Amino acid sequence: MRNDQTADQSGLVSGLVSELFGAVYDGADDEVVRLLRAGVSAEAMDADGVTALYVAAVTDEPGIVRLLLAAGAHPDRLSEGTDLPLCGAACGGHTEVVRSLLAAGARADLAEEFGFTALSWAVQLGRAAVAEALLSGGADPGLPGPDGRPPLVAAACRGSVDTVRALLRHGATERRAALDEARRWLGRDIPGELRRTLAEGERDEIVVREVPEGEGVTLIAELFRDDESCAGREQQTGHGAIATLLERDLGLRSPFGELLDRALPFQDPQNENWTESVAELQRRGDEPTYRAAAALTRSPEPWRRVFAVDVLAQLGFTEGEHPFAARALPLLRDAAATIPGPDSTDTDTDSTDADADAAQSQLIQALLLAFAHYGDPVALDDVLRYAGHPDAAVRRRVAFALDGLLPAGHSAGTEVLIALSRDADAEVRDWATSALAGADTASDAEPDAGSDAEPDAVRDALAARLADRDPTVRAEAARGLALRGDPRAPDALLRLLEGADPGGYAYATAQEAVDAIGDPGLRRRLRQTVSRYRG
Repeated sequence: MRNDQTADQSGLVSGLVSELFGAVYDGADDEVVRLLRAGVSAEAMDADGVTALYVAAVTDEPGIVRLLLAAGAHPDRLSEGTDLPLCGAACGGHTEVVRSLLAAGARADLAEEFGFTALSWAVQLGRAAVAEALLSGGADPGLPGPDGRPPLVAAACRGSVDTVRALLRHGATERRAALDEARRWLGRDIPGELRRTLAEGERDEIVVREVPEGEGVTLIAELFRDDESCAGREQQTGHGAIATLLERDLGLRSPFGELLDRALPFQDPQNENWTESVAELQRRGDEPTYRAAAALTRSPEPWRRVFAVDVLAQLGFTEGEHPFAARALPLLRDAAATIPGPDSTDTDTDSTDADADAAQSQLIQALLLAFAHYGDPVALDDVLRYAGHPDAAVRRRVAFALDGLLPAGHSAGTEVLIALSRDADAEVRDWATSALAGADTASDAEPDAGSDAEPDAVRDALAARLADRDPTVRAEAARGLALRGDPRAPDALLRLLEGADPGGYAYATAQEAVDAIGDPGLRRRLRQTVSRYRG
C-alpha cells in the first residue's frame, strides 16, 4: 500500500512539474503562482535536467523569472549541468531578465561550459543593452572570453558600436588592440567573407540580408541546402564608427579623407559610420577641416556633397559660437542654388535614377538642416523653395527649419506652415503645427501688405488640427491655442490628458500647455485630470 501511495505521490509531483514547465513556456504568470503555491519547487527540473528558471530566462519571461527567484530558485543553478540562466538570457538579448537575475545575486562573471560568461556571449552577439546591464552589475570589462580576446577587441571585431561604447564607459582595456581590429575590417567585403565562411558544396545557396539595427546595419548570411536552412552567420558593420571612437579616445587624428571613406559606402546620413565621421570633423572645427569640406561641396559626386554639407552644418559650433558662419552660410546657399526646385524642369539628373533621386533628396535635407542650425533668416527663401517637394522627408526638414528661421509677421512663411500643417505625412504636420504653436503671436497683429493671411489664420489652422488623427499633432495644436488664450484650448487639453498615454510626448506637451491657461480654477482642474489610457 505504501509503495502504491508513494507512486501516486510521485506521479502527482511529476504531473505538477510538467504543468509548471508548460506554464513557463506559455508565459502564464498566474498559473506559475498557483503551482508554486501548490508546492512545486522553484528549482524544478524536467527529465533532461533543464531548470524552470533557465527556460524562463531563455524565453524572455522576466515576470516568471522574478516569481521563481522569489520562491527560492538559485540564480546560478546550472541547467543540464552546463548552462547558466544569465548566459541564456544574455544570448537572447533579454535585458530585463539579465537585470532580474543580477538583482537576485547572479554572479556576473560566472562561466558556464566551455568558459563562456554572460558578457562574452553578449559581446560576441552584439547585445549592447545586455552588455551595459552586465557591466553595471559588476561584470569585468577586461575579462577575456574563451578565445582569449578581451571584450573590447571582440566587440570591435563584431562591429557593434553600442557595445564598444558601453565597454569604454566602464573602463575596458586593450583599446589600441581594439582599434587595430576595427581598422582591419575597414574596406573588407563583408558579404563576400560571410559567403566564403559558409560555403561547403556546389548545391549550397547562401543568402545575405541587410537588417537595420539601431543606427547601423547587421548582415545576416544563411546557408540553404535542398531548400532547407542549414547554418548562418551574422556580422555588424560599425567598424568605421568604432575606429573613429577609439582614435578620439586615444588622441589620434585620422585625415579628413579617411573619415570620408568610412562614411561613403553606407550612403546614409543616419548610419553610425557616417554620423561618427561627421561628428569628429565638426568637433575639430579648424581651418583645414573647413577648407576640405568647402572644396567637397563642389564635388560631382552627390554623396560627397551631402557629407560636406553635414560637416559644415555645425562645424566648430560651441555655445552661441558659429566660427565659420560668415563663410559657410553663403557657401551652403550657393550649393542650394545649384539644386533644381521641386517644380523645375531644369534638372541634371535622370528622374528614373532612384539612387540619384535619393542622393539629391538627402542633399536638400542636409542643406535645410544646416540652415536651421545657423538660424539666419537670410536663408529663409532657400528653405521656402522646397515646401512643396514630393519627398515627405524634405518637407519635414522645411517645417523644422521654419520653426527657428521665420521672423514674426512673415506672412508668406506662415502660409507655408499652415499648408504643411495639413500635409498627408503625420511628421510634417507635427513639425509644422509645432512651429505654428510657438510662432510669435505678432501674427495676431497686421499681416504683411498684400498677403492673403488673415490675423486669425494661425489660430484657425491650429484649431483644425485638434481633430488630427495623430495625438502629438493634437497636443501641439492645443499648446498653440493655450499660448494664445484661445477658448478652444481647455477642452482639447482635457481630452488629451484623459486619453493620452501618460508616458508619451502628447501627454507631456498637454501638461506643459496647462501652465498657459489663465483661469486658476480651470488650470487646477486640468492638472488634477487622471489619464484613462489603457495602452
